[in-house]
Amino acid sequence: MFTGIVETLGKIKKLEEKKGNLHITVKSSITNELKIDQSVAHNGVCLTVVDIKNDEYTVTAIKETLEKTNLNDLNLDDEINLERGMKLGDRLDGHIVQGHIDGTGICKLIKKEEGSTIFTFEYNSTNNNVTIEKGSITVNGVSLTVVNSKNNEFSVAIIPYTFENTTFKNLQVGTKVNLEFDVIGKYVSRLMNL
Repeated sequence: MFTGIVETLGKIKKLEEKKGNLHITVKSSITNELKIDQSVAHNGVCLTVVDIKNDEYTVTAIKETLEKTNLNDLNLDDEINLERGMKLGDRLDGHIVQGHIDGTGICKLIKKEEGSTIFTFEYNSTNNNVTIEKGSITVNGVSLTVVNSKNNEFSVAIIPYTFENTTFKNLQVGTKVNLEFDVIGKYVSRLMNL
């Protein structure tokens, strides 16, 4: 389980396709604290550490993960949001995040405001995923509050700290992002559709 509070940024150092999988090597300031078999969220995608060498570690994304996320869009030297799994007893500063991406969205609008930046994303609503005003959403692993909710679109307001310390500073209109909708909202939506 994760909280959506990004710990640090990693840098993509190697991408290797093998038998339909993508092996992703990341350079990170937290590598020396990781161990083999540990779960780490990469832009919100829960992946298992399979190798560690010096200040770099490797994780593997399987075909299904690649089809549902933006991991196939990664390039060498891209930055990626990183969060280790939550420790039992820690404060839950964001919201309950599973690291299981529901799908992707596209950045449709970026609007600078005094004190914040508003990002608007469009997503495919055929999977019954919903957002609500003041509800939680995870975008590329970042726990956020929805400020404008529509049928297949929502907006979030990013404070300057989050903008500078996550990959939000690299987003452009047209960028594909990973979305994990609120787990409670997903269960309610499923029950309402039975």
